[in-house]
Amino acid sequence: MPNITLSVDDDIVKKVRKIAIDKNTTLTAMIREFLVSVTARDAQLKNEAVRKLNKSFKTLSRDMGQRKWSREDLHER
Repeated sequence: MPNITLSVDDDIVKKVRKIAIDKNTTLTAMIREFLVSVTARDAQLKNEAVRKLNKSFKTLSRDMGQRKWSREDLHER
C-alpha cells in the first residue's frame, strides 16, 4: 500500500486524533475510510448517470421501421 504525505494544521490533527480515540480507531484509519467513501460515492454517481441515460434511451427511442436501403444506395455517384 503506498504512503501519502499531506500537510494539515496541528490543531486539526490534535482534534481529529481525539475524535479517533473516542471512536476507537486511528487518524490514518479515518482518512482511509474517508477516501474509500469518496471513491464509493463517485462510483455511485457514475452508475446513477448511466442508469438515467439508459432509461432515457429506452423512453425516447423510436422504432424506425425496417431498413430498406443499403450503404451503396446512400452513396451513389
